[in-house]
Amino acid sequence: MAQSYKTLGQVDLTTTSLTDVYTVPAATESVVSTIVIANRSATATTYSIAVRTEGDAISNKHYIASGVALGANNSTTLTLGITVEATDVISVSAGDANAVSVNLFGAEITAA
Repeated sequence: MAQSYKTLGQVDLTTTSLTDVYTVPAATESVVSTIVIANRSATATTYSIAVRTEGDAISNKHYIASGVALGANNSTTLTLGITVEATDVISVSAGDANAVSVNLFGAEITAA
């Protein structure tokens, strides 16, 4: 099995709606080791993170963080080790548009 350590996804949340950051490619498993959420604004806001297995439509069971406070001009680094498989989707939202960036780091594992 081949492993590729990489930036899995990056997004600038231009809306308060849930936005997909990373969809696991076909024939791939991934480990999301770190999620960094940065508030670029001078105003405090919130963020939410959901992990949707097999691309399910969003429901309450998918949230691993919901409405978490994020200080003005501040960032949060989450070290998680989330395992996901092909077609799983990680989505994020923020309480304010055009204020929050999200970066996912980890490894993709494919059959070699």
